[in-house]
Amino acid sequence: MKNFFVKMQGLGNDFIVFDARQTQLNLTHDRIRALTDRRMGIGADMVIVLRAPRNVPDAAVFMEIFNFDGSEVGACGNATRCVAGLLMPESVDGTVIIETLAGRLLARKLSDGMISVDMGMPKFKWQDIPLKSENNTENMDLGMPGLPPAMAVNMGNPHAVFVVENVEAIDLERYGPLIENHPLFPERTNVEFMQVEGPFQLRVRVWERGVGVTPACGSGACASALVAMRRSLINGLRAAVKLDGGVLVIEWQQ
Repeated sequence: MKNFFVKMQGLGNDFIVFDARQTQLNLTHDRIRALTDRRMGIGADMVIVLRAPRNVPDAAVFMEIFNFDGSEVGACGNATRCVAGLLMPESVDGTVIIETLAGRLLARKLSDGMISVDMGMPKFKWQDIPLKSENNTENMDLGMPGLPPAMAVNMGNPHAVFVVENVEAIDLERYGPLIENHPLFPERTNVEFMQVEGPFQLRVRVWERGVGVTPACGSGACASALVAMRRSLINGLRAAVKLDGGVLVIEWQQ
């Protein structure tokens, strides 16, 4: 049986998307790793599989999200934007509801053609990140020499955000895997290094859980903006987050 796919990207964060709403598709971890391999396969950060909704009757699809290493995750902002763009021709009102492991996500097509996604309520309690044990999620010392304490946020997936003076000076290849696999995070974590560049602008670099260095991460941009807002490092509840792959505009609707 042939399975057709679409290759998509959001700010360079790239995905292999399968529509399995009316076809059979079974992907093993080994198959996912083969597909995402950039030399021997198609190449991508993640594999996305669209299936019939499970528990959200008004959803267009249930979106399965698999990392480069084959692990399944609950949310991905850029993948949600891509899938919403793919499904928007099926919409009658310019909105698409997408069901994920993290819950119900509402996507809208804006007047300029861009796709906006409501990523849901952020979580800050240690149990919800989750952390292995009780900890102050606003100020976590992970014992990493040369790094400040981190702040933890769950945006449908866990994030550890570090505020630094110069993100370009941070060795992502060194610190990323150490923090991702830190024993405090039983489900591992995404890692963001954030620099404040202005009253409404942030510079962020990302180490994505199960993937590595990526040019962009939608949920990571959200987590970073939330940290900046909660610490009053920027003005208001709207920020332009400049990632390696481009800029995402994040707004916190409290």
